[in-house]
Amino acid sequence: MGLYDRDYARSTSFGFETARRTEAQTVSFVKETYKLFAASMLAAAVGAYVGIPFAGAVAANYWFIAIPWMLFGMFGLNMVKNKPGINMIALFAFTFASGVIITPLLSHILGMNGGGTLVANAFLMTSALFGALSFFAVKTTKDFTTYSKPLIIAFFVILAFSLINVFFIHSPAIFLFIQAAFLLVISVMVIHDTQNVINGAYETPMDGAIALYLDFFNLFITLLQLFGIFGSSDD
Repeated sequence: MGLYDRDYARSTSFGFETARRTEAQTVSFVKETYKLFAASMLAAAVGAYVGIPFAGAVAANYWFIAIPWMLFGMFGLNMVKNKPGINMIALFAFTFASGVIITPLLSHILGMNGGGTLVANAFLMTSALFGALSFFAVKTTKDFTTYSKPLIIAFFVILAFSLINVFFIHSPAIFLFIQAAFLLVISVMVIHDTQNVINGAYETPMDGAIALYLDFFNLFITLLQLFGIFGSSDD
């Protein structure tokens, strides 16, 4: 299961994998996925809480922390996902570390005027948007599970433009546009991954939980940065 690989759902068409499961098995699969998703959110919150006092050190060594985290998400989780016990340790270590990784951003926002409110509003907005998109994914008759390749292409194109802007252009306007585009792509990913979950299309509940967690994580980071931009303009 790659960190941003939307093809780790094992179905070749909408509902294919569900046909190999009974309705009761699918319901159990979905429940287990969302339990792991909720537990992952809690682990990330603990990571952020523990890491806040060390935000400066995390920022100073950011890439030495972030790169192993990303590699572990892309390869390590996939290697242990079918090993009971070890897979749960790996899952919660990964999500705990994600909370630590965002502490520099959290610390920066919290240091702003009304920073606590900005963080809370970003989280509430993320939760509301995630919930609305998940509800839409359940109710719509449109199949978004076929969007895997366009989504991953769009994600990496936006990421490339983001890096170019960070290292070469340094344009606040371009940064704002990139965040808006990224918000749109992640929103579609939520619908895509939710449909795969409710159809039992992932190989394991852990696969589905990680997909949902990364969607929520990316939504939160994007909204937090946008709230930070607009919050700083009011100072």
